[in-house]
Amino acid sequence: MSVLTRPDVTTAHPTFRSGDSATSGVKRAIDLLGSGLGLILLLPLLVVVALLVAVTSRGGALYRQTRVGLDGQTFSMVKFRTMRSDSEDHLARLKEGAERDGPLFKLVDDPRITPVGRILRRFSIDELPQLWNVLRGDMSLVGPRPALPCEVDEYCPRALRRLEATPGMTGAWQVGGRSTLGWQAGLDLDLHYVQHWSLRYDAVLLVKTVRAVITPIGAY
Repeated sequence: MSVLTRPDVTTAHPTFRSGDSATSGVKRAIDLLGSGLGLILLLPLLVVVALLVAVTSRGGALYRQTRVGLDGQTFSMVKFRTMRSDSEDHLARLKEGAERDGPLFKLVDDPRITPVGRILRRFSIDELPQLWNVLRGDMSLVGPRPALPCEVDEYCPRALRRLEATPGMTGAWQVGGRSTLGWQAGLDLDLHYVQHWSLRYDAVLLVKTVRAVITPIGAY
């Protein structure tokens, strides 16, 4: 299912989509290899984290959420649950009077986040189950982060160009400052990626991701 309603924004930027098909194939091969090895090598950690989440707060260990991917197609993104099981019941109340930057809504000190969840978010451990989404092809290792449908509903035509690339586990916005960046600054980084994507660019962002995880500035 696609959330796009403007026919003029589904045409991809030529530098991202019309490039060498072999290069795109290499990107997908890297995604398959990276996600497959990652799931195998990280399996012990994933099991331990799942148990820790399950026994320290009510609810399942995993959380599925509808996100918007390539060309506005929606998919179910999986991550470790970091909030209380009743978090959605409190969302409307928290949004009332809260400051927003563009379509994004994120609280620095969100009261719905569990103590364990706060640690998982700080070091991006909660995102590791998305290796499964990469393996399935919903996501890539590198690309703009997948947005919520309610966020995409507020996108201007320029912002909709984020949907011309397969969403990623990490990307230019994440290594460029995460939540410390404003909406426009982060959008500029994502659109630069869409326009100038290359395998080398992906490699640089993956290396920078390691540094961003070790020094988790703006992760909450």
